[in-house]
Amino acid sequence: MKITPATIKFHELIGLEARIVESSNPNIKNFLGKVVDETKNTLKLYVKDNIKIIPKTCSAFIFNLPNDIKVKIHGSLLIGRPEDRLEKFR
Repeated sequence: MKITPATIKFHELIGLEARIVESSNPNIKNFLGKVVDETKNTLKLYVKDNIKIIPKTCSAFIFNLPNDIKVKIHGSLLIGRPEDRLEKFR
């Protein structure tokens, strides 16, 4: 399955560039980095030589897809491991 704005919530996010555009924690808003790991409830972003752990539930992200398309998605839609999210799609 090709990664598109409609299918991003079912895909592996590791390797994508992400910006935090909304968060209940103002200290992490506007972080820009590359997703280096994903757990059920968090994304780990590589930001300026540091790894930042970002909770999915209280954040919204803009992901840069490989074809230069930007997709905004609320983290609550990304809850779960990527393989579990894919099973919901089937």
